Parts: sequence; C-alpha cells; structure tokens
Amino acid sequence: MNNMADVVCIPYEDLVSACLPDGSNNINNLIEKAFGSISSTSLGIVAITNVPKLPSLRLKLLPIAQKLGTLPADQLEEVTVPEAEYQVGWSHGREKLEGDKPDFSKGSFYANPLTENLTECMLERRYQQSKKCNKNNDIMEELLEWDESFQSIKTDEELRALAQSNPAFFAPNVWPSRSMPELESAFIDVGKLVHEVGTMVAKCCDSYVSTNCPGYEPKLEKILRHSKCCKARLLHYFATENESNNDSAEIETDDTEFSNWCGWHNDHGSLTGLLPALYLNSDGEIVDCPDSKAGLYIKNRSGKLVHAKIPENAIAFQVGETMQIHTGGLLQATPHAVRGCKGGKVSRETFAIFMEPEYHSSMNLPVGRTLEDTQCVEAEKWLPSNVRTLRSRWKLGMNFGEFSDATFAAFH
Repeated sequence: MNNMADVVCIPYEDLVSACLPDGSNNINNLIEKAFGSISSTSLGIVAITNVPKLPSLRLKLLPIAQKLGTLPADQLEEVTVPEAEYQVGWSHGREKLEGDKPDFSKGSFYANPLTENLTECMLERRYQQSKKCNKNNDIMEELLEWDESFQSIKTDEELRALAQSNPAFFAPNVWPSRSMPELESAFIDVGKLVHEVGTMVAKCCDSYVSTNCPGYEPKLEKILRHSKCCKARLLHYFATENESNNDSAEIETDDTEFSNWCGWHNDHGSLTGLLPALYLNSDGEIVDCPDSKAGLYIKNRSGKLVHAKIPENAIAFQVGETMQIHTGGLLQATPHAVRGCKGGKVSRETFAIFMEPEYHSSMNLPVGRTLEDTQCVEAEKWLPSNVRTLRSRWKLGMNFGEFSDATFAAFH
C-alpha cells in the first residue's frame, strides 16, 4: 500500500498577490483545502512553488547536513548543549518519539535564524520601544498586542532570570565555526527565506479564519512577523541498515512501519516550514531515492494514511498545534512521520523551521470557539498510539512557554 498524494500547491506569485492590501486574489479555498478542519481530506500542509532563490539556497545548505552528521564525535561535542536540553546545536538520540525508545535514526542541528541571542534581542527591543512608547501611547498599545512579556515582566533582571531557567527557549546559537564554517551563513539564508514566505502564508490563514469566525481578531501574521522566537532544524537522516526493498512482498501492519526515520508527532508551534528532502549516497552525491515508499507520511482528517509528495521547487508549510489553538480548531495540525529508505545506503537531508510565538504569548481561543472545537474527540481517535493528545498538554490559561514545556516533557 502506498497512497501517494500531491499536496495543495500555491504559486509564489499568487501568494504575494493574495497578501496585497486590496485582497483581490483571495485564496481562502486553497487554505481550507490544505489546512481546514472541515475538509476530510486535508493533510494540514501546503506547498508554495517557484519561490525565488530557493533552488540555489537549498542545494547550498542540505549537503552540509550529511557532512555535519558524519563529523568526528569530538567536533560534534563542541556544538552539543545539554544544558539547553539539546534544543540548540547538535542533537542525536535525545528525542523519544516512539514510546521511551531514543530516536537514533537522525541527527539534528538547531539554531535561531532570526537572532543569535534571543534574550539580548528582547532586552534591546524593550529598551528601544520604551523610549518610543514614552512619547506615543499608540505604539505601546500596538506592542502589547504581540509582545505580552511587557505585561508580565517588569524589569530586565526578571527577563534574564526567566532566560536562565528556560535555556531550551533562550540559549544563544552555537556554530561549528572551526570544523564547518560554511554552515552558519547557509543556514541563516535559508531560514530567513522560509520565514518570510511563512509570514505571508500566515496572513492568508488570518483571512480564511476571519471569514469563518466573526469573533476572530487576526493575529497569526502579526505573531510570526514580530516574534524572534524561531527555531530552525537541519536534519540528517542516517542511511538505514535494512537493504531489503521488496515493494510487492512487504505488508504494513501498523503505524510504526512508517516511522523508522522520524516517529509520529504533531508540530506544536504555529507554522512549520519544510524544504523538500535531498537524498545523498555515501560519497555525498545527489541521487534519486531508491525506495518509492520512503518519505513523509501524514494522516488526514479521516484517518487515511497518505504519502505526501512535495514538489522539488517548493517550500512546504504545516499547521502546528499553536495555530490550531489560536484559530479555535478551524485550522488543525495533522500527525506525520518519515519512513526510512530501504536499499542503496542513502541518507536523507532536509531543513525545517518552527515559527512560533514568544514565551509569554497567550494561548487564548477566539471569541465564539470552544475547547471542544479546538481539540475534537473525533480527530483524536485517528492519532497514532504514541502521539499525545493536545488536551493532555494544553490547558486554558497557559502561555506558549508553558505549553512548550509540557510538550518537551512529553517527548524528551
């Protein structure tokens, strides 16, 4: 069984047009088809095609993932940050996505492409904005709409203390400058491009939700545009040891058959940007994937398992649970996993960027939407057995930092 499906595609030019002030090119129907909770075939993913500069930047960054993943252990140790819960720098075998079994199938490098030091960035912003706000109360009102730390943290010392107690959120970037100096610029260039396009996708999501929820105040684009809490992840999936690739004889009996490169999970942030994977042989040469069943799998709203096909010239975007909450369930995250490549000793390289609010951002529902709308019991029954339900990690009144802490505790 291999239910291959093309994801919903939107040309970059149409996305740009849809974001113009006149709103003449409305793409709400495509947003609903890709992300909407009312569509039984929705995969929670959309592909933005023909993005300028993407092909060259992708080919510059992704091969570095394999080089990074095969560095000597002592060099990787230099960029491993256990005190940040392995959410900065190199991480391998620290996640637990299939029960309590550590995930050794991939290695990851984490960094924030928008700022080198989130704490210092927030402190500087508070200083600059306070000077402006003393002269203009309207600026303070606008700032409070998206930076809720101003309401709960009164002093710089409080912010520094929070950062020290939450290093997974606030720890500064580390880079393998000695062993792989080319990584930093390539990583940041791709991260900023994906973030820019993702912000436009969020604007179109605001348009769709506003049409379907009269009590909704657009916030998705504002959050992503202003938040500096952004985590990008360069991934190297190690070649699998299983050499068998007998498509005709193989029969899948459960969800775990599809998750040997990355276990089943929902993304917990607002919006995840994802580059199409690149497959490399042991010599670092780009090759076609030798296994037609390898790649990204998603469960749609009706529980059907789908092998998602992302165009090579596109950036894919997946809804996260935070956007699900902020839209009262009108847009919903879908469980997804990555199946390994059998045969050919081929590795998989890709890049994901998790766009999300800052720590103090509220997780309130839109007016008119209920807890039941947001975390539908019907949708929960299709979750793979190891995916924790949203209701088990999120409660009304939480801020984003508290929700993230609960999620990290569930999976690490």
